[in-house]
Amino acid sequence: MEQTKIQTDLKKIIRERRSIKKNYTNKSVTQETVLALLEDAIWAPTHGVRQPWRFIFVGSDKKKTFAKQIAATYPEERQQNREEYLNEPNAFLVVIMQEPELQKQWDENFGATACMIQNFQLLAWEENLGVVWKTNPHIYDPKVKEILNVGENEKIVGFLHLGYFDEGPVKKDRIPVEEKFSVFN
Repeated sequence: MEQTKIQTDLKKIIRERRSIKKNYTNKSVTQETVLALLEDAIWAPTHGVRQPWRFIFVGSDKKKTFAKQIAATYPEERQQNREEYLNEPNAFLVVIMQEPELQKQWDENFGATACMIQNFQLLAWEENLGVVWKTNPHIYDPKVKEILNVGENEKIVGFLHLGYFDEGPVKKDRIPVEEKFSVFN
């Protein structure tokens, strides 16, 4: 009986989770909360148990400095817009992945990191903590890698924008799985 409840709760969370991109409340996202969520999120499948990720947390106390430094990597005419955009979330979690030379291992590392991010998003959703995984152009900028001390054999997988919310976005339907499914003959 308990197993059925767990499966039902998991299905519900998977289907209800949304990316929260704006309209965050003023409630602070703490380092302790993020660490607690990560303690469970890192149990994602990871080939060879490589656990190819690391994280940089940017709390509300450092957000303005962070936003200003990242925005400064954009052309001057876009800097104010980017700085305002980066000041919207309450906090950030920058996810960084080890980049091995072998394409197979790179693919495995990226898949594992993506699974870990999904775990983090689902766990955060349970806590009414909104998350959106952003891959804006700045994550590819060498100047941003330098600001964040990202190594030569590392990749910024994304900035997770974090913030509590009162009202989530409207559900968007998915394409029926039957339209994406075939059987090998």
